[in-house]
Amino acid sequence: MSWDFARELEKWGPSRMSGGLVPPVSLSDARAYCAYVAKAHYENFTVVSLLLPRRLIRHFHAVYAYCRWSDDLADETGGGQYALDLIEWWREQLRECYSSGEEAPAPRHPVMVALRGTIQRFNIPPEPFLDLLVAFEQDQRVKRYDTFDQLLGYCRNSANPVGRLVLYLFECFDEERAALSDEVCIGLQIANFWQDVSRDLDIGRVYLPAEDRQKYGYTDADLDARRCTPEFRALMRFEVDRARAYFARGAALLPLLPREACVDVELFIRGGEAILGAIERCDYDVWTQRPEVTKLAKMKLLLGAVAKKFL
Repeated sequence: MSWDFARELEKWGPSRMSGGLVPPVSLSDARAYCAYVAKAHYENFTVVSLLLPRRLIRHFHAVYAYCRWSDDLADETGGGQYALDLIEWWREQLRECYSSGEEAPAPRHPVMVALRGTIQRFNIPPEPFLDLLVAFEQDQRVKRYDTFDQLLGYCRNSANPVGRLVLYLFECFDEERAALSDEVCIGLQIANFWQDVSRDLDIGRVYLPAEDRQKYGYTDADLDARRCTPEFRALMRFEVDRARAYFARGAALLPLLPREACVDVELFIRGGEAILGAIERCDYDVWTQRPEVTKLAKMKLLLGAVAKKFL
């Protein structure tokens, strides 16, 4: 089962939705579509699905499908104003999930039909969903960051909402848990940034803050030439340690979670730490090849999580 977003956009995008060419979608069909979206990206979703309580799987599918569509509208449509217009259309689709009254339009996109039921079941406010769209819009406008504080501002919209949505789905959201979840999500986000320095530069994005590069003497010319210098290794060592500190602080969330949520969240933390370990093992040279967590290491993480779930 392959995911072809151009095909999905043609079928479910604004040209057909606004033209009234899409018939109403039942809740069961909408949930089946969200499951298809998740399974089409099975490598990303399989571990979570294995460990989730069955009663929550369809709700995680709905949230995942929303995030997948949001991401693809930003990154798989050529970018620029067209992507911004599509994100604004998607925002309007989301607002229909929160509309009420006899005159209010009901959602018709299958993702939104399923998501509306999840929103109502778990009383999820619109902010986490809307914040994600702000981040995807920012990706169209901002390609480099001067300071780490600016990067954190981006992470607050791109990463933190995901953790907060997980807390809502496990019905354990409060401000203390949300703050600790933010630590985990920022750690995961920046660990992926450090893993993908080369890939991001390929598409014109640089998440290594300019102030950090200047502090370690790594110039823009070095960056653009992808030089792995002693200065670059020192810079990456600093960034890896910074990410690891977020995981260390975020680990305080684990004893505050229901057992069924704790297993998945701990797996996310361990997976992020494994990425940092892979960067260290290649001596911080993320230019020569992308640091990868081996399949064996992933299997060990999964088996450890499963063992905790059933012990």
